[in-house]
Amino acid sequence: MKIGLFFGSFNPIHIGHLILANYMAEETDLEQIWFVVSPQSPHKNKNSLLDEYQRLHLVELAIEGNENFKSSNIEFSMPVPSYTTDTLAALTDKYPKNTFTLIMGSDNLKTFPKWKNYQTILKHHNIYCYNRPEALEGELFNHEKVKFFDAPLMKISASHIRNQIKKGNSVKYIVPSTCLEYLESIGAYK
Repeated sequence: MKIGLFFGSFNPIHIGHLILANYMAEETDLEQIWFVVSPQSPHKNKNSLLDEYQRLHLVELAIEGNENFKSSNIEFSMPVPSYTTDTLAALTDKYPKNTFTLIMGSDNLKTFPKWKNYQTILKHHNIYCYNRPEALEGELFNHEKVKFFDAPLMKISASHIRNQIKKGNSVKYIVPSTCLEYLESIGAYK
């Protein structure tokens, strides 16, 4: 099976993530999209993160009932911070019949050469990129393993959602209702 891996802290997951994942499931040759919840990205501050199991639960609430989507906690048992190259090796060992493709924005592709073992990743995996207007060029933009897609773009960020909740403002239409109920029940981001 051809799996698209959508990595993130999902702190919290929002409709922008879901619209992008749905586009990749519907408009590419990917058979499933796996949301890989990262306990601690090497590029993010842990202080603002909900517990990884809470974030995994939010992802599961958001994708419930969609057969094209699956959550993954593979990084929960790996050393922190998580590196994509190590996660790909673990997934390939665990699911040898699957092929894994990275899903990322063109902004991440621009900095991809700074990632740990990025050459190894490119040797064994494809990258499906969604265009971000602020990053439309870089050394890997013409690489044979990189494909670009014009997925819908939304200016929604998890940090904006956290700030809105902290201010007491509604995020009703940008976070799935099941996730919003859960966030309210645990008093998250206040």
